[in-house]
Amino acid sequence: MTTDALMQTLREGLTRTLDETDFPELGEKYEGKVRDNYTKDGKRTIIVSDRISAFDRVLGLLPYKGQVLNTIAAWWFEQTKDIAPNHLLDVPDPNVMVCEECTPLPVELVMRGYITGVTSTSIWTHYERGEREFCGHTLPDGLKKHQKLETPLLTPSTKAPKGDHDVSVSRDEILAMGQMSAEDFDQAAEYAKALFAFGQEHCAKQGLILVDTKYELGKTKDGRIVLIDEIHTPDSSRYWYAESYAERFAAGEEPESFSKEYVREWLKSVGYGGDGPSPTIPDDIRVEATRRYIEAIDVIRGETFEPNTEAPLPRLRRNLGLAD
Repeated sequence: MTTDALMQTLREGLTRTLDETDFPELGEKYEGKVRDNYTKDGKRTIIVSDRISAFDRVLGLLPYKGQVLNTIAAWWFEQTKDIAPNHLLDVPDPNVMVCEECTPLPVELVMRGYITGVTSTSIWTHYERGEREFCGHTLPDGLKKHQKLETPLLTPSTKAPKGDHDVSVSRDEILAMGQMSAEDFDQAAEYAKALFAFGQEHCAKQGLILVDTKYELGKTKDGRIVLIDEIHTPDSSRYWYAESYAERFAAGEEPESFSKEYVREWLKSVGYGGDGPSPTIPDDIRVEATRRYIEAIDVIRGETFEPNTEAPLPRLRRNLGLAD
């Protein structure tokens, strides 16, 4: 598909976005910021919507975003299954994963390779305020925004209820909360560090920098800790182009990115930082954001993504074997 054809497809897709689902046949429903989760008979059906979230808020819809996220998450799950076990069982639809039901751990494990970010939980936001302790790590003076850290840092975050802000915390603070054991945290941390190292290595070969990412892990019924939710998607991760990074960093410019940082930067440019009513994202920004998402997964996988342009709800019903 040519660039012009893709852009036309994305514009047409503005009228076919997947906002929400209502499939009680799939079991008990839990609606996250982006994913609709249905639980039944020990399995979780995860339907990835086209909702875009930033600053811990759902801000609108991007055409085919759910398909992009589902495609790249499934690809990474397959690539990393020997590094960390995961919950994926099947992908019956472009927007769907069927997974082993797990109990999520009470924290997100955030790995950071660079000092950057614009949200309240970002390492740069804290550093710019003069703070030199972040999630149990001591940071040196003199760091610049977007600078590579000496070693990647694990910076856990609490999981805030939808609409609230997450809070960055240290290992000691997590254990003091009494919500998980040191053994479970350390196993999860080991997986997170290994996954990030693999992700950075693979992306470097593709001319990309995996800047930072977050992992969610859970426990199976038999007590195993496994990777859940998503992995290395443009929603959970920040990506920069390696080729232009050094020059832009030296000039004090923003790195070239194709993660949802593009949407965050637009929101910031219109004065929105996560509090109060959110602005309406213009169609041009929505289309360009999805184009960047698609570019990201094409480069990462080394193959071309083509969206399924069918109306999403009838297609979902058919592929999930639900009655009309």
